[in-house]
Amino acid sequence: MLEVDTPHGRANVHLHAAVEPRAGLMLGHGAAGGVTSPDLVAARDAALSEGVSVALVEQPYRVAGRRAPAPARQLDAAWTAVVEHLVAGELRGLPLVAGGRSLGGRVACRTAEALGAVAVLCLAFPLRPPSRAGADPKPSRLAELDAVRVPTLVVQGVSDPFGMPPAGANRTVVQVPGNHSLRTNVDAVAAAVQSWLPRVVPQ
Repeated sequence: MLEVDTPHGRANVHLHAAVEPRAGLMLGHGAAGGVTSPDLVAARDAALSEGVSVALVEQPYRVAGRRAPAPARQLDAAWTAVVEHLVAGELRGLPLVAGGRSLGGRVACRTAEALGAVAVLCLAFPLRPPSRAGADPKPSRLAELDAVRVPTLVVQGVSDPFGMPPAGANRTVVQVPGNHSLRTNVDAVAAAVQSWLPRVVPQ
């Protein structure tokens, strides 16, 4: 595990190096979860099988023991600091695929262009927060996905209460059994990632 100082505290990075890496995949966790979420573990193993090194990133608020996420600008700044640290060191010279589950996927989308990511992986993208019965619908986060200009994979549970993002010109959406947790069939999650990665990283 690596400890990386960011503008908003220490982040922890769990680095899993491929034997002869051809790319690096960075994955962030969900709002109240950690890097041991089943879908993140499945994505990690799928990437390693394709010769892609994986860095699982714990945001500073989680390292400090808090469950409530920091504001978006702090999340993005901390993520950026970690990416810059790794591409200057452990992942130097490797094409970068950015991603994460839920909140982590949103961070990856917002920062992908500035950090030079060649592709983005979103697990359980939280498209629109569920509303209480009778309440007005909450705003959609589709604009964050639409802003990504590089190839994007969204792996989404068919019964995710946050909804199903649409496919797009650069965006592939794979529906798998389950809800927002993506725990129902982690093999399907792994298969989606393993099929997509070779199409977006150099051989």
